[in-house]
Amino acid sequence: MENMTRRNFIAASTAAAMGPMILGAQDKAGTKRPIVGEGNHQYEVIHDWGELPSGIKYGNTHSVSEDSQGHIYVHHTVHATSQSPDSVVVFDDKGKFVRSFGAMFKGGAHGMHLQKEGADEYLYFCDEKHGIVTKRTLRGEEVWTRGYPQESAPYARGGGNRGLPYRPTNIAIAPNGEFWVADGYGSYYIHHYDSNVQLLNTFGGSGVVRSQEPGQGQRSDQAQSLEPAALGTLNNPHGIWVDTRDPANPILLVADRFNHRIQRFTLDDRPVDVVEGTLLPCHFTQQKDLMVVPDLQCRVTLLDKENKVIAHLGDGAYGKEMDKIRTATDRSQFEPGKFIAPHGATFDHAGNIFVVEFVEIGRVTKLRKLV
Repeated sequence: MENMTRRNFIAASTAAAMGPMILGAQDKAGTKRPIVGEGNHQYEVIHDWGELPSGIKYGNTHSVSEDSQGHIYVHHTVHATSQSPDSVVVFDDKGKFVRSFGAMFKGGAHGMHLQKEGADEYLYFCDEKHGIVTKRTLRGEEVWTRGYPQESAPYARGGGNRGLPYRPTNIAIAPNGEFWVADGYGSYYIHHYDSNVQLLNTFGGSGVVRSQEPGQGQRSDQAQSLEPAALGTLNNPHGIWVDTRDPANPILLVADRFNHRIQRFTLDDRPVDVVEGTLLPCHFTQQKDLMVVPDLQCRVTLLDKENKVIAHLGDGAYGKEMDKIRTATDRSQFEPGKFIAPHGATFDHAGNIFVVEFVEIGRVTKLRKLV
């Protein structure tokens, strides 16, 4: 994570309201796990899920996905004390270790997207430290890798221009194979590619000059006159997802984190509107009519098909203590049933939710669906 995120994200949202009561968290016998949520969305909280081999120590746990066999993939930055440099750990649905790989992503592991393509499945990774996006098999074999997007006009090098910073954080893929890469820690643009990995468009940015279409244009001195939260501009576009809950009208979702909002775009990159209800949204995953949004401000949010908030799960409201807890080396400081800094989340095939957090020693939590 960038320095701004490490030090300053706490102050962005200190006025958050407390979420639903955590049931069972005060069980004196210690035999009950906490329950979060309410109504039709209640979950048993299982922290530190998965039997991690002794030779692997999590760094910041950034992304999580499930394949068609029910295997859970966890992407992490690798702790300094880890014997293994592997940044991807795979478990079966019971939490038994299956395999690990991904040493090349150590220190830069960030976004991970699992996509079924015909009879095969692939993992797409964003490595923000090394500035690459790569497609891999489920065992880590390379299919293709893209580096710095110098064919994009704002990033073009030459003539004394060294190019803009580029630190990609997440990728979204449309049903037709087109995809978008969010430069979330670099220059806040989004790059739109066709299925042959050819650049189609670059849009967004932290203040853009609208030339022909809303949401498009190039960075210039005039950008300073725009409001930083203008529709179509972005401030740390951390997560990105193609929302197909309405198959006839797929929409591109962008977690515009430091603008404290979700932005929606058409698939031809035009801004549509803003979704409220999150504090520091990180990413997305959908299942049927539900969307799960890991929110760095201590909670996981569920949205319905109309993007209305159904529930905030595990809202810890740590406030100014969050950064201290996030960097703790002792897990006893992590309060059961509460989240510290959710960074990635996914549904599994049974409707359970796996949450991974931006904490220095990593944390994987399974929210087992009860209702």
